[in-house]
Formats: sequence, structure tokens, C-alpha cells
Amino acid sequence: MQTCSVTDRLLSLRALLPEAEFIGTDDIRPLRCTSDSRCVRPGDLFAALPGDQYDGHQFIAEAIQRGATSVLCERPQSGLSVPCGVVPHVHHAYGRICQALAGNPSFHLKLIGITGIHGKTTTSCLIASVLLKAGYRVGVAGTLGYFDGQEVEPSTHTTPPAETLAPLLARMVTNECTHAMLEVSNHALAQSGIAGLRLDVACVTNVSRGHLDDHNSPQDYRLAKSKLFDYLAPEGFAVVNADDAIAAGYLRHFHGPALTIGIRNPAEIMATPVEQFPSEQTFLLTAGSETVPVRTRMIGKHHIYNCLTATAVGLTYGLDLATVVCGLEAVDYVPGRLQRIECGQPFSVFIDYAHTPDALASSLRALRNVTAGRLICVSGGGGDRDRQKRSLMDHQAEKLADCTVFTSDSLQHEDPQEIVAEILEGFQKPAAAQVIIDRTEAIHWALAQAQPGDCLLIASDERIALDDQQIAEDWLRVGI
Repeated sequence: MQTCSVTDRLLSLRALLPEAEFIGTDDIRPLRCTSDSRCVRPGDLFAALPGDQYDGHQFIAEAIQRGATSVLCERPQSGLSVPCGVVPHVHHAYGRICQALAGNPSFHLKLIGITGIHGKTTTSCLIASVLLKAGYRVGVAGTLGYFDGQEVEPSTHTTPPAETLAPLLARMVTNECTHAMLEVSNHALAQSGIAGLRLDVACVTNVSRGHLDDHNSPQDYRLAKSKLFDYLAPEGFAVVNADDAIAAGYLRHFHGPALTIGIRNPAEIMATPVEQFPSEQTFLLTAGSETVPVRTRMIGKHHIYNCLTATAVGLTYGLDLATVVCGLEAVDYVPGRLQRIECGQPFSVFIDYAHTPDALASSLRALRNVTAGRLICVSGGGGDRDRQKRSLMDHQAEKLADCTVFTSDSLQHEDPQEIVAEILEGFQKPAAAQVIIDRTEAIHWALAQAQPGDCLLIASDERIALDDQQIAEDWLRVGI
């Protein structure tokens, strides 16, 4: 559904968007809006959103033909038969319109926004678990799905588009959710996809190379991440990783209340790793003068950072550490996030959505620390993505794994053979790498190589490609 609508209030765009220039009318008062010309119904406002592949201005005539009675755009249009509102940034204006038509639901929720190159999904799950343990009713919008307090629907984007997000938040309010978790992608920040929201807490897990596909430079990427703070309510809180130099640097320009988390650098909330095993890890959690142990079945230092961020949010809402720890320890796994597969085999197998060089390196280092034998990695390059990232991915795999199997996980438009060839260009010893294009065969081959004490990481660059977990489990049940 690509239409945002309301029936019990009359919205004035002149009042909502004072920067707008109106052509053919003094004001526009829409009851519904959409950015998809194919979804226009009679009476709709059509928002002509510029995009990477298509420009909505090209579809204005089609939208009017389908019944749009007004248009929102960035460039004045000649010869229109309907009123037009011209704004400097149509993405930003459209987000505000969608939220207003839905009754500004974020004003009635404790909305927690989480951004960062990795850790958003796991941190969101951890915060939700902590708040649930405290008796709150929680909604979630992120990579794993959209939960409105009653029903779950599959996600189409990490951050739902404006016309999806606004009614989703409104349903959370209707379903009496008190809090909501929102994963905020760099694309959503760059395109003002969360315009009109009011955040109660803004969390920055980490900032690194990230998805340069969506930005002209690393500087643009870092600037986009910092925009999350622009959506904080006046009394809103920031939570920032003090061990990430770029993220911590944001606080120099942020003048609101903030909590820092860290392992290496001094912070308000800190952790000390104690023990790490393939199936669990223990760390000491310190907040103020209180220190408590945390035992979690999810491993890796990056997971400790996620736990610290969730702890900061819990403490922001006045929860005691005992409740926070109970919530952290209740999360046994998050699908595809260094998820352990256990079928009785004498070696470890993990599935991880390691789609960036930093994420892959973090996962491999975490597994190296708990692996007595060889570390084997199945990796794919991904199509239609940041091409420079491929050579960085292969460098991490060659450096940190004992054996790497390169395969295809692309459902895009590039030739898998060309993707693998690009990956191997940066390899110091390309002859030592195994290349098996068929992903199922690659996983089977890697599983067959594993010996007692070894560890296999299956890294995927596609959320919806092949079910790596099912492939591995099917082989293990037959092969063991």
C-alpha cells in the first residue's frame, strides 16, 4: 500500500510547509497522498520524489490522469491542470505530510531511533527485550519486519518509506504500544525519509565506511548519520559509542543530554569481557558504581557494544540493572546475526549477514577468539553494490580466515563470474582461494572440509537470496 491517508482531520499544507510556493491555489488540503503514480486514487496529492533510478516528476501527468487533484514537487511545472506545491526538498516535505496525515503518531510514542553501519537490528531486538521485561508494550520497524504491537509484516526496507512508516506508527499507538524501535538506515537519513518524526532517543552504534553506494563520499556518509540527532525531541537523549571516534565526535556539536558506552575508552556505561566460548560469552557491565555480570549466548565484542547501547536506553527510562540484564540475556539469537547452527556436529557453524568489510572482519575476529582449529569462511561479493567494497571484503577474508570459499549470493544484474573475478583481483594468493559459483555447492564443500574444533562462517550479502541456514542444516543432518 503506497498511500497515506486520514479521514478525521483537514491538513493545511500552507501551515505545515511555510517554505512552499503554491501555484494555482492559496493552499492544498489533502486527505491522502502517495508517491507512486500507479497507486493514485481520485483526490490524492501526488508527491514527485526524485530517486536514484526514476524521477517522480516524470510521472506527474500519469498521476493527474489517474485522478490526483494536487501535486508536490521541487521544480515548477508548466501547464498543470491541478494546483501545485513547490518545495526545496520534496522528500522532507512528503515525510512531514505523511506523518501529519497519520496524526503525528511519533508524538504519542517513546520512539527510539538506531543508526550505524552494523548492529542496528541486534540492538533493536535487545532494547525491545529489555523494555518488554520492564512491562512495556513495544513496536518495532526494521530489517526483520514491522511489528505494530499485534501483527508482524515482512519488511521491504530497513527503514520503512514515509507512506508505510506513518500508518505503521499510527497502528502502534492504536494498539497501545508505549515504545517503538526504528532502525534508521543511512539512505533514510540522506533522503529525509524520517522527516516529521520526533525521536525520544537517538542511538549511534558505529560509523565507518558503510554503504557508499548511497553517498558521494565518506564525508557525506558521516554527515548523513549525524542527521539522526536533528529529529530528537527537545528533551530527547543521545546514546553514542565512545570507542568509535567518528560517532563520539558528533557529541562535540550536540548540546542535549547524552550517554556514552564503551569498552576501551572512558564512558558512562562500560563493559569488561571475561570469558568467550563458541556458544556463549560473559562480560561485566558497569554503570555508575554498580557492576553486574552478563552471560549471553550471542558472542563477539561487537555484541557487547550492542548490549551496552541497549543498557543505556534502559537506564534512560529509569530501569534497574537487574531488569536490563534479564532483557539482554533473554535474547538467545537474532536471525542471521552470527547465528549459531547446532545439529550435533563436532565443529562450529555460524550464519552472519556480514555485508560490509568491517562487519565481516568483526565476525571473523570474534570467531577466531573462540576457535581452536581452522577458521573457514564462505563469502560472496554481492551484485549492484559498492564495487570497491568487494576488494576490501576479500582482503578481510584472506587475512583472517584459514580457508575461504568464494561464491555468488547475487540476485542482481551482474555476472557472478565477473563479481568473483573482481574479488580475486585483490587477493595476494588467488590460487589458494576456492571458487564455487553455485552457493549451495560452496556451502556443502565448506561443511565437508570442517574437522572437529574447526569453525565455519557463512557470510551473506543478501538478506533474501538462498536460505543458507536451511542448506547447512539439511547437509548436517545427513552428513553427521
